[in-house]
Amino acid sequence: MNAQTGAIRHGRKFEQVIDGARAVFVADGYDGASVDAIARAAKVSKATLYSYFPDKRRLFMEIAKRECQRQADAAIARIDISRPPEVVLFEAASTMVRFFLSEFGRQSYRIAVAEAGRFPEIGEAFYASGPAMARDAIAAYLRDRSAAGELRQIADTDLAADQFIALCKASLHIKWIMGIAPGFADDEIDRVIRGAVETFMARYGAA
Repeated sequence: MNAQTGAIRHGRKFEQVIDGARAVFVADGYDGASVDAIARAAKVSKATLYSYFPDKRRLFMEIAKRECQRQADAAIARIDISRPPEVVLFEAASTMVRFFLSEFGRQSYRIAVAEAGRFPEIGEAFYASGPAMARDAIAAYLRDRSAAGELRQIADTDLAADQFIALCKASLHIKWIMGIAPGFADDEIDRVIRGAVETFMARYGAA
């Protein structure tokens, strides 16, 4: 165990621990998930659990990283990118926004921010598996559609992707993270996303 660096160790029962932890975290949330419950679900001892992960937070962030990847893969498989950009962007944003507005998404974000100062690798891993992955996927799509003439020529697709993601968070993300709003109805989420797409297309849509 390396509690000083937050490092994790792989081994024969690593995936077993991951599967058990994911089930408990999804069912009980971060605060409600005890190490004892995770060990029981994974069918390992607490000593084995700690031999792989230095603490519960590091284990949770590993689950969060994998959940981000799972959500991204599901979205890519589901979205028909041959449809018009405004349709594709709306569908992509719906998946992204609903994930970061989930309780799991909020807990992941809060823990990553809280721990990044002590363990920079946790912040880096969260950024790489969440925000950066979403930005890169959207930027790649924008480059492709720009080349196909469905969007204007975009000089900086990374910036454009970041702008789109920021638009999708308008009036939602900060209220959710700070606990100001307990949640949002689907029609409110769709209203914000639709406004983001319309604003983005007004700037980058093909003339």
